[in-house]
Amino acid sequence: MALVSPREAERVAALLLGWLAEEPGRLGGFLSAAGAAPGDLRAAAADPAFLGFVLDHVLADESLLMEACEGAGLAPETPARARAALPGGDAPHWT
Repeated sequence: MALVSPREAERVAALLLGWLAEEPGRLGGFLSAAGAAPGDLRAAAADPAFLGFVLDHVLADESLLMEACEGAGLAPETPARARAALPGGDAPHWT
């Protein structure tokens, strides 16, 4: 898996957050999962940990992931690569 810089990972997550926000139903589900209000998004979007949650949310549902990647013009593997570059995104080692 190719490495993604933290800055690029934040850009990918912000792009997907924008995609989520385009439709009230998608945004409502995300906000409910995040425990956030619409007015919180602008400030939260500057927080790398919150952006990691955006990626976690999209990655948790394969159909949402595929729809989001298509809508945002991303390859399906891009969100997982981006997630690895943000806080809390390192893959567990089961050795």
